[in-house]
Amino acid sequence: MGKYNGDDHTQDENDNHSDQLNPNNDTYWDDRGEDGRPDDWEDQAEN
Repeated sequence: MGKYNGDDHTQDENDNHSDQLNPNNDTYWDDRGEDGRPDDWEDQAEN
């Protein structure tokens, strides 16, 4: 799998990609099997 290139995707796809990599976003946690962003998300994101 190659490096992600935002130029090859729609704005919605780029936004979704960013959300998936951002521990401040519920999508990040949903994709990791959590039920949204936990209250201690900052501590968990550091690990």
